[in-house]
Amino acid sequence: MKKFFALLLCLILMLGLCMPISAASEDVVTVLFTHDLHSHFLPVGTDSGGESGGYARLYTLMEEERNKAEGAVITLDGGDFSMGSLFQTIYATDAAELRILAKLGVDATTFGNHEFDFRQIGLVNMLNSAVASGDELPPLVCGNFYPPTDGTAQDAWDAYNNYGVKDYVMIEKEGVRFAVFGLMGVDAHSNAPMSGMDFKDPIETAERIVKEIKEKEDYDYIICLSHSGTETDEEKSEDFQLASAVDGIDVIVSGHTHTTLREPIHVNNTWIVSCGSYAKNLGVLKIKGEHGNTELVSYELKKVSEKVKDNEEIAAIVEDYKTLVTENYLAEYGLTFDDVLAVSSFNFDSVGGAQEDKAIGNFIADAYRYAVESIEGDNAEDRITFTVIASGVVRGSFTEGEITTSEVFDIDSLGVGADGKSGYPLVSVYLTGKDLKTALEVDASVVPLMSAAQLYGSGVYWKYNTSRMIFNKVVETGVIMDDGSIVPIEDDQLYRVVTGLYCCQMLSAVEDKSFGLLSITPRHKDGTPVTDYDSLIIHDQNDNEIKEWYALAMYLQSFEKNEDGISVVPEFYSQPEARKVVYASTNLYELLRNANMFTWILIIVVLVVVAIVALIVILVTKKILRKKRKNTAN
Repeated sequence: MKKFFALLLCLILMLGLCMPISAASEDVVTVLFTHDLHSHFLPVGTDSGGESGGYARLYTLMEEERNKAEGAVITLDGGDFSMGSLFQTIYATDAAELRILAKLGVDATTFGNHEFDFRQIGLVNMLNSAVASGDELPPLVCGNFYPPTDGTAQDAWDAYNNYGVKDYVMIEKEGVRFAVFGLMGVDAHSNAPMSGMDFKDPIETAERIVKEIKEKEDYDYIICLSHSGTETDEEKSEDFQLASAVDGIDVIVSGHTHTTLREPIHVNNTWIVSCGSYAKNLGVLKIKGEHGNTELVSYELKKVSEKVKDNEEIAAIVEDYKTLVTENYLAEYGLTFDDVLAVSSFNFDSVGGAQEDKAIGNFIADAYRYAVESIEGDNAEDRITFTVIASGVVRGSFTEGEITTSEVFDIDSLGVGADGKSGYPLVSVYLTGKDLKTALEVDASVVPLMSAAQLYGSGVYWKYNTSRMIFNKVVETGVIMDDGSIVPIEDDQLYRVVTGLYCCQMLSAVEDKSFGLLSITPRHKDGTPVTDYDSLIIHDQNDNEIKEWYALAMYLQSFEKNEDGISVVPEFYSQPEARKVVYASTNLYELLRNANMFTWILIIVVLVVVAIVALIVILVTKKILRKKRKNTAN
């Protein structure tokens, strides 16, 4: 028996030595993740009176998680790390976003659509500036968004190669090998109209990259940084479709839609995670098991609030970047980062959500009108009929208390003008009355399909019934005159419209989003169609572009001053003014009044269907009756 047990023990020991032990399958792996940070280096106020975000606090939570984790920890970002605060103004010259991601310990990131807001040249300058800084930088991975290969974008290729942009990168942590690749989503690509990049299908690209990783690399897990996003409707949820279609992805860090997933989505052995935007949360995913068969250990979104202590090193870096912003950008406007421009006694509402009028939308539209009218004065080319803003370009709102330069910029922060400087400029364009009505119909009908298209305006009144036929929901429109009266919009008349450059460019998306049934043609004053949107940009007397954010700053500073000499936001902005009226009614009159061809086509189709059904019923009934009579006769 002793010999037997000794032999058995030897066999067990030998078997143990022969069997490989995978750290990845035995240990818990932690994935820390962020996405859609949008240059939110600093905390912002919340409606509850607290604060949210800030990189110094985000880093504190990251370090806490790294220090307490017993296994491998990898830190990843899902793109759109830029565009959303004053820090973006040094994006091309100093690459502040990428450099601070490295300071936060981010092991890899990917491109979002807003990394291309400064156009291709801006991205090129940013990548080269990042490398020239000499700082440690996070790897950039993106497998389906590269410069054209036709020889027209050599500078972009040089910048990609200089930085080392790749399809995927291998990262080892505590002996665990992660293959991390990046993707740009279909919708994200459509929101980067000035990127100048070639776009490849995300699912086909993912299949190619996963196959390459499996054939060439020694890996434990495959992670995708996907700037595609999720939606409640799985058929429209790009990352859900990606995970369903592509085998072999263990985790998808899902950016772009700013989604906050309180629980991860699990499909096809893939964990899809999202933690929301603006560094409001740090995502913490813990898994264990083997590639393709992982088990969820825990999932948590750690709130980045005023209760989290600032990391002093990161806070000092942020202050240095604030100084650069003031010196290199704000000085031109006679402002500093923390100048108080106005004070509000109330919280503004937020754009988006339900289809309804919003005070913050009205305020922004009024600000555009005020700025342009103030600068043009008696030299105005025409009276401004309509100033309009789309919810997709509004990045926040104002809270009660002091409103600073940086907070104003944060709200209207996107893009770059033809001057290469940060911030979309205002443009002046002409629309026929017919196209103006179509724009209002877009707000009524397309918003359920494209929430970013919701409009808020100044100078025009519109009313629509959400229960009506799509593309025929608007029942009343009119121009609001200076005395408050409302006059009808004439189809053949040209009306001057002021909006932001991006909103104007996205008019071309109306036809796509309406299945080709609606279209809007931007025109010059003489009625000719616009081919060069940059030609529409409004300039001041010194030929400087009027930026959207600066229009807000001008308007805020125009209000009556308090005893401290600070502008006070008028109380009437605490509530919307019903410039657009949204209601739901199934009353027959409300459904049919001012019916257009879409409603009449539906009515005709319904009548035809009813007639066919009635005819079938009559024929079947006659046949049954004939059969009964025949049976009775027999």
